[in-house]
Amino acid sequence: MADVVNKFIPELVERTKLSPLQLKVMGRIASCRTAALGGHEEACENCGVVRYSYNSCGDRHCPKCQAAKQAFWIDDLMQNTLTIKHYHIVFTVPHQLNTVCLHNGRMYYDLLFAATWNTLRSFGYSHFGTETGAVAVLHSWGQNLTLHPHVHCIVPAAGYALNGQWKNIGHSGQYLYPVRQISDAFKGKFLDSLKRALRKENELPLFNDAVQQAYKTKWVVHCEPSMASAEHVVKYLGQYTHRVAITNQRILDIADGKVTFIAKDYRDRAIRKPVTIDGTEFLRRFTMHILPKRFVKIRRFGIYNHTVKRNLNLQFVPEEKPDIDAVMKQEKPPETNVERFERLTGVNPCLCLVCKTGKMVAIRELPRIRSPAWNPFKKPVSQS
Repeated sequence: MADVVNKFIPELVERTKLSPLQLKVMGRIASCRTAALGGHEEACENCGVVRYSYNSCGDRHCPKCQAAKQAFWIDDLMQNTLTIKHYHIVFTVPHQLNTVCLHNGRMYYDLLFAATWNTLRSFGYSHFGTETGAVAVLHSWGQNLTLHPHVHCIVPAAGYALNGQWKNIGHSGQYLYPVRQISDAFKGKFLDSLKRALRKENELPLFNDAVQQAYKTKWVVHCEPSMASAEHVVKYLGQYTHRVAITNQRILDIADGKVTFIAKDYRDRAIRKPVTIDGTEFLRRFTMHILPKRFVKIRRFGIYNHTVKRNLNLQFVPEEKPDIDAVMKQEKPPETNVERFERLTGVNPCLCLVCKTGKMVAIRELPRIRSPAWNPFKKPVSQS
């Protein structure tokens, strides 16, 4: 992805007006794990081989900087998930409203989250008389990088009833709520809140045609049968949490001003096929999925929300009185991030790749390059 940015960002800046945030993200991706961000010189304790490890940019839109965050997030969520089956539900908004999304992404995505949870919560009370919960993750892209806002939700097959008791919900694990009913309810709630928000900003006349077209479109909420254990559910959701619009593994080739990448063709049984588009267009599509600053794209609702869980004093795992003597004997020092990453992924980032036994130790710090000689947003001067 960094190669695509370095090659096509000057032309994109000439054609399209990018926001300061988009330019900042592009710059971070271009400099991620390069000498521009500094790093460390490391040597193996065993064989003495030397390598240079450069710092990551840490941006959530960077394809290189998500593995550790994703592994840690899955590990944390495992401690706060009901040990029961869960349903995977996807709420999708039709493309007729993409113009509104591009105009004000923060408002649009906030309304999408609100309509999603309001629909799930109302159906939980009307169908089963329970307070349900959900872990929701926002995605804004399709396989070919077009704008396709949708929310992935993991909903537990249980709820907290009004009488203070846990109650199983769902229909024999096949479906949670009737698809047609939940689709119509979500459509009505989202469009109603969208019109109110646009009317408040005096912008409804600008997008009234798009809203009316969305009313005429059939909305479908996708609901899969319940999945196996809670561990399986969390790992499944983890595939969606820290994704970016495209990963480096999907990019096949960059040549002749075009980018070739792999995408699933859902019109043909979701077969993975190569897609080739203009490099500037590829980068323009990628910038559409840069989220607003400090926008929360993973949200917990209902019994999975920390505040609700604390107020209702919900216990997902039965409390057991620990044996003080056993705890003292088994007490271990807290895990470091490296140890935790190795436990979760089986990969030790400090292991020497040459001898496979030694540990890499930092011997010198490499400072950041504060005045880079080359600016990725400035076209190189041609010499005639």
